[in-house]
Amino acid sequence: MQNVSDNRDLYSGMIRLHILHHAEHDAIFGAGMAEELARHGYKISPGTLYPILHGLEKRGYLKSEEERSGRSVRRLYKITASGRRALKTSKLRVRELFGELIEGK
Repeated sequence: MQNVSDNRDLYSGMIRLHILHHAEHDAIFGAGMAEELARHGYKISPGTLYPILHGLEKRGYLKSEEERSGRSVRRLYKITASGRRALKTSKLRVRELFGELIEGK
């Protein structure tokens, strides 16, 4: 699979949807999300990922809180009601696009 930077403009929306999808099921954090995206072929740096997470939070799709474990602090992101609605609508659009691109409908 190609490196995400090769076609960043095409993949950026898919990455955001992937993030919202995982945040819908459980709280996410940056390093864990980077690993998950890498499993799908998206080699994304922290310098790219964290602005995406912050942007999704700024738009109201995610909310974050700090979780302290001993001396370390990790920021956890959870989907909001607005994020759930946006993800639901996006899934319909992706399904329609998939039908055109892959299934030839």
